[in-house]
Amino acid sequence: MKSHIASLLLVSGLSAAFNASAFEPSKPSCIAPAKPGGGFDLTCRILSTGFANADITKIPMAVTFMPGGVGAVAYNYINSTTPDDPNKLVAFSSGSLLNLAQGKFGKNLDENNARWVGTAGVDYGAIMVRADAPWNTLNELVDDIKKDPTKFVLGAGGGVGSQDWMKAAILMKSSGVDPKKMRYVAYEGGGEALAALLGGHIKVYPGDVGEMKGLVESGKVKVLAIMSPERLKGEYSKCPTAIEQGYDAEWTIIRGYYLGPKVSDEAYNYWAAQFQKAYKSPAFEKVVVDQNLVPFSMSGDTLDNYIKERVAYMRGLAKEAGLIK
Repeated sequence: MKSHIASLLLVSGLSAAFNASAFEPSKPSCIAPAKPGGGFDLTCRILSTGFANADITKIPMAVTFMPGGVGAVAYNYINSTTPDDPNKLVAFSSGSLLNLAQGKFGKNLDENNARWVGTAGVDYGAIMVRADAPWNTLNELVDDIKKDPTKFVLGAGGGVGSQDWMKAAILMKSSGVDPKKMRYVAYEGGGEALAALLGGHIKVYPGDVGEMKGLVESGKVKVLAIMSPERLKGEYSKCPTAIEQGYDAEWTIIRGYYLGPKVSDEAYNYWAAQFQKAYKSPAFEKVVVDQNLVPFSMSGDTLDNYIKERVAYMRGLAKEAGLIK
């Protein structure tokens, strides 16, 4: 799926030109659907710190924790207990969306059971190999994989059906290789997978841009492609995308927030407008960049539509890979 992110971002500001709302949050909070210290905690801290630094909210935003199922427990809680609470924003990630796409949040819950309201930022997939590997382009790597996919070992920090597995599957699919034939090794986390790459136990690591900096600077890995819709700016501007090398392999790792499905339009529009204010603030952008994320300014109905398209895309990939029927 060649993403329409760029055009969506252009219209996002227009769709968020909401009328002034009488709604004001009384006890704003961000639910991090995991234990303290992980990615969801980071996402909520971006919201609480970023909004405070940008003078968006008058009342400090509390952060609470509700671990379980990469967001499944929080999603069920919001839908069953507080579907209309306008003060509770919940952090989500692409991992949450992938689980939604595979029906892991519950038989009767899907992407339509939330109001997707704003973003924290994004990261992107990256195809990495050892610095001394024989491939210098994605084409060279793919040509070798095609010779016998069953003997070519890829590995990352997630099992079958995870984000990291999906990045590898998308690369295979875009190369004309059946993802079911790829040899994939699951590790406990990115650190373990990187150690396996450097130790020669796997040949390819489908990681994230956020992990690249130290590894590339140390001369330990080569980045053959970034799975972003367009070439990134700044320090990664010399890294080609998979798309520009001829592969429809894009994986945007989004972090953002949703409200309950029955939250009023007034409250939803209020929060969407606050995100638009934040996106224009250098103070908010600094908080995002300091967490190794790329700013991604999308809110309100534009984001809601984007998320639903994204989950539908993930669901299609999961079906093709035989993960769901």
